Amino acid sequence: MASTEGQAEKDRNLRIFAESIVMVALSTVLYFTRIFTFPEGGSVTFGSMTPLLLLSLRRGARIGVTAGIVYGLVILYLEPFIYNPVQVLLDYPIAFGALGMAGLLRNKPIAGSGLGIFGRFVAHFLSGVVFFASFAPQGESPVLYSAVYNASYLVPEFFISSVIIYVLVKRGILKMYI
Repeated sequence: MASTEGQAEKDRNLRIFAESIVMVALSTVLYFTRIFTFPEGGSVTFGSMTPLLLLSLRRGARIGVTAGIVYGLVILYLEPFIYNPVQVLLDYPIAFGALGMAGLLRNKPIAGSGLGIFGRFVAHFLSGVVFFASFAPQGESPVLYSAVYNASYLVPEFFISSVIIYVLVKRGILKMYI
């Protein structure tokens, strides 16, 4: 009996691992389907965060954060923008890992998505204030500049992801997934 339960647990973990890999890969493909790219980084895509948000909503924050960290490292490898080691941590594994916080609100998919994207915003915002203050126009507060700059692509990303998730919820598609 114990070996059957142990095998079932191994099978479950393997399914979660495979699902996580697929969602990271799908997010990566969608990351390169850009609507608009900003000069110093950040872009509006066709819902690149949605697969990670869905994974987090289905499997919880721990799995979502882990997949987000992996995704952040994939993006770092594919399109590195390295200014400082702490900036790299904030802009890649921490920012994308924060998307997994959507799993904290599993029964409220839109609010969960908002929480995850807000977590990403906070990481990019801090990076902007600390490491990219020199990009702010002369006389403009680096805090305001970082907030506006990062919100200018993350707010549209939130709306795109929310619309996709809303449609999936309304059509009942997520019931089989979440």
